[in-house]
Parts: sequence; C-alpha cells; structure tokens
Amino acid sequence: MKSYTISANDREILRELAKKQYELSQTEENRKKKQEWYAHNSLKGERPMIHLEMWTFAQEIIPQRLRCEGEFAREVETNLYVNFLNQELFDDDRVTPDYYPMNYDTHFNLFNIEIKKHEAAGSLGHEFISVVEDLEDDYHKLKETDFGVDIESTFRKKHVLEESFGDILPVKLQMDCLYSVPTQMVVHFMKMENLMYNIYDYPELFKEMMDRIANDTLAYYRFLEEKHLILPTVGAESLGQGSWCYNHELPGEAEAAQRPLVTKDVWGFMDSQETVGLSPEMYEEFIFPCYKKISSQFGLLSYGCCEPVNPIWDKCISKLDNLRKVSISPWCDEEFMGERLRDRKNVIYHRKPSPNYLGVGEVMDEDAVRESLRKTFRAAKGCKLEITQRDVYTINNDISKAKRYVDIIKEEVENNWL
Repeated sequence: MKSYTISANDREILRELAKKQYELSQTEENRKKKQEWYAHNSLKGERPMIHLEMWTFAQEIIPQRLRCEGEFAREVETNLYVNFLNQELFDDDRVTPDYYPMNYDTHFNLFNIEIKKHEAAGSLGHEFISVVEDLEDDYHKLKETDFGVDIESTFRKKHVLEESFGDILPVKLQMDCLYSVPTQMVVHFMKMENLMYNIYDYPELFKEMMDRIANDTLAYYRFLEEKHLILPTVGAESLGQGSWCYNHELPGEAEAAQRPLVTKDVWGFMDSQETVGLSPEMYEEFIFPCYKKISSQFGLLSYGCCEPVNPIWDKCISKLDNLRKVSISPWCDEEFMGERLRDRKNVIYHRKPSPNYLGVGEVMDEDAVRESLRKTFRAAKGCKLEITQRDVYTINNDISKAKRYVDIIKEEVENNWL
C-alpha cells in the first residue's frame, strides 16, 4: 500500500505553493484566457491559442525549486509547480486552474502483458522487449485484458491532500480526456518491426487482434460508466497533445449531478504515430476499423500526434464525424490540411511547430521562427488555428529563451494572423 503521508514541514511548503497557485488563478489575465479557450474550442475564437508544453524540459526548471523531503510530498510539490509555472515564466495561454486536479487510480493493461524495456543511461533512448514476435506462434500470450480502479487509494490520497491545503486550494477529482492509442500499445509488446512483419505474414490474425483491442477498450469504457467514473471534460482537463477540454457543448457538472455520464458525453483522443510507415490503403484496412470503433464512443475527438495526417485524411480521418481537433505536425503537409480544413469549419487546425527552433542550440534563430509561423498562417488561412509547441527536451537551461519564443509567437499572431 502506497504511503501518502506528508510531514509538518512539507505541509507548510505545499500550503505556500497552493496559495500561490490560487492567487495566480484569480488574476484577470488568467480568467480572460479561460474564456478565450472556451470560445476557441467552440470554434468562436478570435485568435490562435498558444501553449509551450513544459513537461519535456521540466527537468531544467522544477527540480531546483523543490524543497519537500518526503517522496509523496515532492510529487505533489512538482504537480503544483506544473499547474502555474507556464503562467509565471512564459505567459502563454495555459490556464492556471483554481483547484488541485487529481484522477481516479485506474489501470488498463492490454492483454495482461507486462511491458518491459531497456533504458539508455542518461538518455531518453529506450528499446521495448518483444513479448509477441510471431503473431501466430505467440497468439496465446494475448490474454484477457486487465482493467480496474482503486477507489480506496484514490480517496485516501484525496483526504491527505485536503487535510494539507484544501482550505486554500480545493482538491478536485477530475477525468482527463479518454486517451486511446492502440498501435502504441501494440508496439510496446511487439516492437515496431514485428508489427510490420505480422501485418504482412498474418493479415487476418492481425485484424482479429486489432478488433480485440477495440472490444476490450469498449469493455473498459462500459466499466467506467458502470462505476460512475466518467466525469465532465468541459474545463481544465487535459485533452492530450498540450491542449485542454474547455467547451460549453458537452455535459458539465450540473448535468453530471443529474445522471451518470457516458463516453458520448466527453472528449476523446487518439493517434497512430507507429503506423507512419504503412501506406494509406494499409492504414485504412488494418488500423482504421479499430480506431473508428473506439473513436465513435466519444462526444468530441482530437486526433494525431507527430504522424502526418494528410496521407490518411481523405479516406479515413475526415470520416470521423465527431472530430474537433487534428494535429498538424512538423511532418504534415500544412497546405494540404489547410485546404481541407477550410471546407471543414468544425475542425481546429492544431499546429505543432518543429521543436528545433527552440530546442537546438543556445541561440534561437528568430527570423527562422517567424518565417515558419508565417508559413503556417498562410496555410491555415480561413481555419481555426491553435499552436502547441511540443517535444522540446532542452531549453539549454535558459528560461528567457523560452519566454522569448512565446513572445515571438504572440507578436506574429498579432501582426500577421489574418
């Protein structure tokens, strides 16, 4: 049983940070950004929303700020900093919530396979260890998927947090978007090359496996519904990919108090980076049926990560009626997607600029940053645009560089967004 104890000294540190988060959440600028997110996600925004995703380079910002000694207290302290440092350091459009969010302790272990990997020392590099290699020989290893929730642990944690600082900053149970990435889970137990080989060697068996993934995911969703664990996704809940769920279209707290929510009431997210090496026709045949079955469960959908969506847009992704955001990654054909989304007025052009502009080198090439943004503005003319800078793993310990990057985006939006 995990310990959620917080010492008296750590408690005072957390109370100090909780007060700071709450005060930042009450600023007029923060309140304004929240309303702009509501308008943006409802396709009524007047400007692109901007977010610099910090978690990939947080190791250069947060550890030196930590003062708590207990393991759990340091985890909470880190989360508090994550809640407000964007506002304090970068002044992008990330909203500081007026509460401390926490999720139910749920789990979903596909086919009950234990995932193992080799980690490279001092690096992000890693290699997954194949459990399933030859799908026909190893199919018996795909056992019944294990999922569940630890209610006792969830509420024990919530009680400790409320006792520590709940009188300053409310502690709120929330549910982030329903996040489903089937091909990533397959790669975790099969590795990329085996995924490709098995599609070729055992096409029907691979389709059967993907259908099982879809059905097990839906079974998990029915479990969440039966346990009343589906919570509103209409505010500061994470939508994945550096975005948030603010909207007035899906059911909120008032409706949730009247009836149990179902998956059709909430946001969902899906991507399939791992299949970028498949042709559009193979994606349509082997991957999309699973994805369509799962994504049809959501009220609203956000799709895509680093993979280029333009090759699979016409035959597949464009057919998802609940789609509200689509990722336009550095590898995506910006112009192609701009043309398509000008005709699809209910889908947001979610641009992810190359991380190289900020993450490579000590000195930023500001002219290159501006030209990249202007290229995006031309491509996305007539669309609803959102800009999230992701996958920056170092800012060379230079917070001012990251702040300047955000300022440049703001300047370009103000001066050149049409």
